[in-house]
Amino acid sequence: MAEPTVARLTYRVPYADTDQMGVVYYANYLVYFERARTELLRLVGLPYREMESRGYGLPVIEAHVDYKASAGYDDELTITGCLAWVKGVRLRVDCEVLLGETLLCQGHTVHAFVELETMRPVRVIPELAKHSK
Repeated sequence: MAEPTVARLTYRVPYADTDQMGVVYYANYLVYFERARTELLRLVGLPYREMESRGYGLPVIEAHVDYKASAGYDDELTITGCLAWVKGVRLRVDCEVLLGETLLCQGHTVHAFVELETMRPVRVIPELAKHSK
């Protein structure tokens, strides 16, 4: 089995991402997961724009985050995402956010693969499914 495709990006935390305590607001980690997912789709040759032009969408149907440590303003984060599995009409993207070698959080999002016109689930297309673990 081939190695899964992993998207990796760096992101410097802007002040707007932090809360009154000076740490990254917890919900922003899901935005970071979205950044990883966007890069992952681009990396496997199916960027959101192309997928949507072909009539498909990926609404989130589940999200989970395990928080380990916090980040603050101006920290440079490494965000990763990989396609963990594809099962019929659903897929899961696993993500991690690190500060240097320190794991800040890990989690996943599960998506339905849908036809945008009807919003009905359809089987994940093979060109995307082949990149899962």
